[in-house]
Amino acid sequence: MNMRIRLIHVLLVMGLGLLSSCGGEQVGEGPIVPPPPAPDEYADKRMPADWWGDSQKLEEGRKLYVGEKNPDVNCASCHGKDGKPVKAGATDFRNPERMKLYSDSVWFWRISEGVPNTKMRGWKSKVSEEDRWKLVLYERNFALSGKTWDEEKKQWSEVGAK
Repeated sequence: MNMRIRLIHVLLVMGLGLLSSCGGEQVGEGPIVPPPPAPDEYADKRMPADWWGDSQKLEEGRKLYVGEKNPDVNCASCHGKDGKPVKAGATDFRNPERMKLYSDSVWFWRISEGVPNTKMRGWKSKVSEEDRWKLVLYERNFALSGKTWDEEKKQWSEVGAK
């Protein structure tokens, strides 16, 4: 009887292990679906057009992201220095299939107000509007390097492309 219980236990553990490993990279973040649209307050906000290729603004965004500019604000503590999450539930910024679904205004809104039902809190009380745009600029580089949000096409396009 004891052997039968052990066998059932082993099979149960193996089955749970297989279930938890299904889906590859999507485990932990769930299926790739578009985020909700930005609310009216944020819907018309856009990255300053001349920032997309600005290496100085990008470096300022990096300093914000890793907590060099303000130790109270350290995106890398959850999202990882390279965009790979180090805390459960944090978005993986390296996944282009997921990140291309975030317009610049949606990204800005999520940084500003946080994400409901997650640990991601809003940063608008600690980070200026200009600095939040620098974070969008830096974070998009993990999966969308060299891309700019094209509002006409409603998609990410190569910087400088018309």
